[in-house]
Amino acid sequence: MTTSRRVGDLAVVFAAALALSGCGILPLFPVGGGTATSSPAPADDVPAELQPFYTQQLDWSGCGASGIDCTEVTVPLDWSDPTGDTMQLAVARHRATGASLGSLLINPGGPGGSGYDFVHDSVDYIVTQDVLANYDVIGFDPRGVNHSDPIACYTDAADQDEWLYGTYSSAYGTQGWLDELTGRAEDWASACEENTGALLGHLDAASVARDMDVMRAVLGDTELHYLGYSYGTYLGTVYAELFPEKVGRMVLDGAVDPQVGDLDALAVQMAGFDSALRAYMQWCLPQSDCPFSGSADTALKSVRQMLDTVDARHFVASDGRELDSATTATGIIFTLYSESYWPYLSELFTDLRKGDADTVFTYADAYNGRQADGSYSDNSMDIYTAVTCDEGTLGSDGVDVFDGLAKIDAAAPILGRYAAYDDYAVLKVVCANWPVPTATLPDAFTADGAAPIMVVGTTNDPATPYANAKSLANQLSSGFLVTYQGEGHTIYAQGVACVDDTVDAYLISGTVPAADPQC
Repeated sequence: MTTSRRVGDLAVVFAAALALSGCGILPLFPVGGGTATSSPAPADDVPAELQPFYTQQLDWSGCGASGIDCTEVTVPLDWSDPTGDTMQLAVARHRATGASLGSLLINPGGPGGSGYDFVHDSVDYIVTQDVLANYDVIGFDPRGVNHSDPIACYTDAADQDEWLYGTYSSAYGTQGWLDELTGRAEDWASACEENTGALLGHLDAASVARDMDVMRAVLGDTELHYLGYSYGTYLGTVYAELFPEKVGRMVLDGAVDPQVGDLDALAVQMAGFDSALRAYMQWCLPQSDCPFSGSADTALKSVRQMLDTVDARHFVASDGRELDSATTATGIIFTLYSESYWPYLSELFTDLRKGDADTVFTYADAYNGRQADGSYSDNSMDIYTAVTCDEGTLGSDGVDVFDGLAKIDAAAPILGRYAAYDDYAVLKVVCANWPVPTATLPDAFTADGAAPIMVVGTTNDPATPYANAKSLANQLSSGFLVTYQGEGHTIYAQGVACVDDTVDAYLISGTVPAADPQC
């Protein structure tokens, strides 16, 4: 089976979510600082044509607050042709505040999340202080992402607005709507091909994993220590399968199951968001200011009725954008990534009932990386779609779009169909018109010979359901599971002592728990 990594987890929204939750984001104060170089680890086992990449020296320079320094790593654009064109990967480092155990590479998810920004802007929030003391924390932008050599599709924000938010002449779920979507998808895919070039066909996880191995070596490490969130767990899994003997201490939080097909993964994920919405309702209803009343079932039916009718009401935001049901579902989903955002979901429902579309757009914009001035902070949504098409099965699975929508609606009868209009349906049609071949990826994920790999799963994770974590831990020959009984997408370094202590003991001392601690 072709693997599915796609799961639209959006761990990339972490930084925006911090701002919403009041934690704040570290300000970007450029600092001076000198330069330094890094010496690579020995690369005797690397073919001659790869030696220049594995033995390159890195030049570091100060680039941000909190002692961050940055560099670029050169890798082949096409790993099947390492003597051909090359590309640059942006890397940010926070040096260990104590004696360093080596480098800890971090990926925040996506596909499309910026590990560079993750470390550069928010390093104090993404790992514990004990890990900061013991590791050089490394964030990188995978190929195609933002600060590395990026892909580009639409280069004008107005075109991107129309692509992400534009309404249709025909009603969602009709043939007329599908015809309109197909035309837009063909135009967008053509823009990606024209503005990106050859890189468009080399965004897959296997290429990124090989890039990660180069980073491991040039950072001076003989083993890769790695912390991956959400889609970042898939990158770690592929790395472990390709380089099992190089695995050091690896933590995969919010796991993607690599053996689940794209459509099935989307259906399960949408069911996860429905489950998270039910949990929100159970939290909200006892409160005097909850915008719902009655039972959780009654309240959930009213959300579906709201989605069923919003298109006909033609709500318009203060910036002139018209609100539709798919964008409404996107805004709701953003606030379901963590229970700390649930008060914002109440605000969304309250305002929407008043005919105020601005709050929905605020959270949909946060999901899509759209800033208050109408510009886009990064290319994460482009990467998300492009990687899905480079890696996935949606364009070739033979499933009719309407049948796929029906499957998602059955799995998630509150949010599923409406979220799928702007996610599954868009991905399905774009990937059917994708101008480059699907990548060849591993089809088994045992990572035989790898050191113990920790898989962390949250029981009511809406984006990467707990079943994924159990499955991945079982697939990996050295996998072991750490369970958190709770809500939200990913959990490490969020103040849950049982989780943080278990992960830190493993990362710092190599301690593998005798049994799942069931935090």
